[in-house]
Amino acid sequence: MQLQSVAVKRVTGAFALIDSLRRHGVTDIFGYPGGAILPIYDELYRAEAAGGIRHILVRHEQGAAHAADGYARATGKVGVCFATSGPGATNLVTGMATAHMDSIPMVVVTGQVPRRAIGSDAFQETDIYGITLPIVKHSYVVRDPRDMARIIAEAFYIASTGRPGPVLVDIPKDVGAEEFDYLPVDPGSVRLPGYRPTLKGNPRQIGQALKLIRKAERPLLYVGGGAISANAHAEVTELAERFNLPVTTTLMGIGAFDEHHPLSVGMLGMHGTAYANFSVTECDLLIAVGARFDDRVTGKLDEFASRAKVIHIDIDPAEVAKVRMPDVPIVGDVRQVLIDLLHRSTEEGDPTNPDQTKSWLQRIDRWRTDYPLEVPQYPNKLSPQEVIVEVGRQAPNAYYTTDVGQHQMWAAQFLKNGPRRWISSAGLGTMGFGLPAAMGAKVAVPDEEVICISGDSSFQMNLQELATLAQHRINVKTVIINNGWQGMVRQWQEAFYDERYSSSNMEVGMPDFVKLAEAFGVKGMLVQSRDELSAAIAEMLAHRGPVLMDVRVNRHENCYPMVPNGHSNAQMIGLPEPKKLEPAIELVYCGNCGAKNVISNKFCPDCGTKL
Repeated sequence: MQLQSVAVKRVTGAFALIDSLRRHGVTDIFGYPGGAILPIYDELYRAEAAGGIRHILVRHEQGAAHAADGYARATGKVGVCFATSGPGATNLVTGMATAHMDSIPMVVVTGQVPRRAIGSDAFQETDIYGITLPIVKHSYVVRDPRDMARIIAEAFYIASTGRPGPVLVDIPKDVGAEEFDYLPVDPGSVRLPGYRPTLKGNPRQIGQALKLIRKAERPLLYVGGGAISANAHAEVTELAERFNLPVTTTLMGIGAFDEHHPLSVGMLGMHGTAYANFSVTECDLLIAVGARFDDRVTGKLDEFASRAKVIHIDIDPAEVAKVRMPDVPIVGDVRQVLIDLLHRSTEEGDPTNPDQTKSWLQRIDRWRTDYPLEVPQYPNKLSPQEVIVEVGRQAPNAYYTTDVGQHQMWAAQFLKNGPRRWISSAGLGTMGFGLPAAMGAKVAVPDEEVICISGDSSFQMNLQELATLAQHRINVKTVIINNGWQGMVRQWQEAFYDERYSSSNMEVGMPDFVKLAEAFGVKGMLVQSRDELSAAIAEMLAHRGPVLMDVRVNRHENCYPMVPNGHSNAQMIGLPEPKKLEPAIELVYCGNCGAKNVISNKFCPDCGTKL
């Protein structure tokens, strides 16, 4: 049989990189040039001139990593960033760690000193491959330009399949400049025998899960970021509605289920809603979907859903039973597992009693009424909560990014977000994430409103990216919840360190944010009173260009509810009086009907059983 001839083109390693990125659908790259990566930037110059690919020049490499991260979270596509060797590469480390902790697909390209100089402590040499091993899904050093197309194809495949994550591709300078006979590699054509993510769940375990769901009287669907990654929003909703399951989400899972839905109980955990935390404490079945039992969610682990059977669905076998041993473990793609579970439920016919969870949902509704999230209003100052509520009211369908701290938790509590419209550093808790992430999200979805909710401390960590917004006319709106503190640090110092406010007051040295914005060519606004708030937000949203709004709020506002370290989720502080429940350690459950009763009760008031 005669083989078809393939045209071979002689190109540089840099050309092979840019061409491979283009073949994988990359249209936007965030980065910052430098000596070791100049051959790649020279080729990028030609590619930009030809059209179809764009480079966004950030002002700090950390901003490039967070922007690529925000791009990926908003779209589900692989985000791409560039940096040079040495300090350029190490400045990406925080962004890679952020993406790794939150399972975000990224391909990170770094320049490296020439091959002959590796290991000689050459100028701007660092072993970025070794430095980042614990915080990436996989790493490559390209030592032969003929491997470039295959490596990029593998990097995209690894980053975007299974449990997503960042992949590092380190390219020595001479590899980028060297010419060779180039054969492209088509996306999706690579085969990695040692890498085979499990997509289909075990049918027997799916059947066992279905039996538990049908029997449960106090079930709770606990949804994490894996449901977002798998695009399983519709399946989560169908499962919840079919079996009348109340739904709680992690910080990463926000948006996987409509928080306006009557079955939603909001976020659980350290600053979750009281009714979500009471629900997880009292449930008899916990269905964990793409969640990893993070310590900020579980509180005191041995009291987390301690009376519940557990179903754990996750694509990463390393997460199943890592923290909590499930009764029914299911390894597989979250969406595919839920599709199979729902299909099996339909095939078998559901003997589910529609009233089976009725009393449970009524109990949750009582908690919702007794312990609502509160929006305080003060006579002469704004509360952070009312600022966030008003932003959410005027921009209900925006993509929201946040930085980290009190404002992040208030935003999580009060904003109601759709799928992929909540973008926040959850696992690593990276201050400085919000602005560059918003920048990346806006590049990804240019026709959508993108708003960054930040704090005065977090914002100052990457404020230089205002220049990027101005240069590229990236229409991001940033709202600074300004209390003049490192707010969450101050709250902990107040609550647990006898009000010793060590290095948390940010008032001295705080810039004039309006003048700062204007210095970068960005519209700046200042809001200091309730009378100004609504009109100012409307003006901000109407402005055709980036805006930085500085909103001065009550300096001493704390974020509640709050589960202190070492306590169970039912032992929250900051609940309204006098309806605060007794701590969970002073409570017992009726073995007959499951009602909660104080220990001093001799008989269950619900069914009369002796306790």
